[in-house]
Amino acid sequence: MERISLTYPLSKETPLGSPQVLAIGHFDGVHLGHQKVISTAVAKARAAGLRSAVMTFSPHPREVLGQGGQNTSSLTPLADKLDRFAELGVDTAYIFRFDAAFAAISPVQFVEEVLRPLKVRGAVVGFDFSFGHRGEGNPQMLSELGESFMEVDIVEPYEIDDAKVSSTRIREAIAAGEPETAALLLGRSYRITGTVEHGDGRGRTIGFPTANVSPNSNYALPRLGVYAVVLHVKGKVHGGVMNVGVKPTFETGLTHPTFEIHIFDFDEDIYGQQVQVELLHFIRAERKFASVQQLIEQIGADSQQARQLVESFLQRLSAGGLGQ
Repeated sequence: MERISLTYPLSKETPLGSPQVLAIGHFDGVHLGHQKVISTAVAKARAAGLRSAVMTFSPHPREVLGQGGQNTSSLTPLADKLDRFAELGVDTAYIFRFDAAFAAISPVQFVEEVLRPLKVRGAVVGFDFSFGHRGEGNPQMLSELGESFMEVDIVEPYEIDDAKVSSTRIREAIAAGEPETAALLLGRSYRITGTVEHGDGRGRTIGFPTANVSPNSNYALPRLGVYAVVLHVKGKVHGGVMNVGVKPTFETGLTHPTFEIHIFDFDEDIYGQQVQVELLHFIRAERKFASVQQLIEQIGADSQQARQLVESFLQRLSAGGLGQ
């Protein structure tokens, strides 16, 4: 998949390429609703003999618009998002820099100064898509403004359990410690990519060595507690049990959670390695234990439960189920 960075206004050096069908949106999560938009664009492009493309925006528009808050964290930071686009068969990904200049353009400018020069012959957007200054543009306006050179398809909401699939709904599930719900809405497990760093080494002294994973980006934070996980490292998949938390049995005053994973039947040096963690199941909340021995016993029980959950997940995966 070709990856092209854009800024507004488009420069003379901007590679304009050939006529294409473009899916437009922020697409945080690349959840089932987003996949429907993107897959529609890919299918229409192939049917018309055109290239398929996606336009996403970075940084998050809320950061530029000063709205801040939890929603500036990501379900799929840019690198993860681009990987998902490629898996969906997209030919070109446009990463449009969302800055003050771009935020100020009118809907007409977006259509005439961005989409027309990019030779967009078909645009696919979600039902709630907005564009232009203060989000003044909507899908119907996009269709009207571009009717002379492109066809616009508006994709209706994707619903599960009589409610639309949304990034907000997924964030709520993750924050509540419900990774199974998040996976149902995403079409895959919620994943965090990070680098294995040196920790305090305490896990090895109590019989449960851990890989300390430092997330590469500002991911949406899971509920603090213990999870059954699978870890992708060096091209292989390993089961494990992960604690997301502030280690209250040993520490006081920690405010930034750590991600510590005990990998089952594993004894390799992976310091400095980039890994990907899939959250499968929330086992229990983090809590302070009265003694180290109580903690050791609880970790043993957590590990046994996590092994069973990982085994079940891998069986479903091998059968072609969730987790692709």
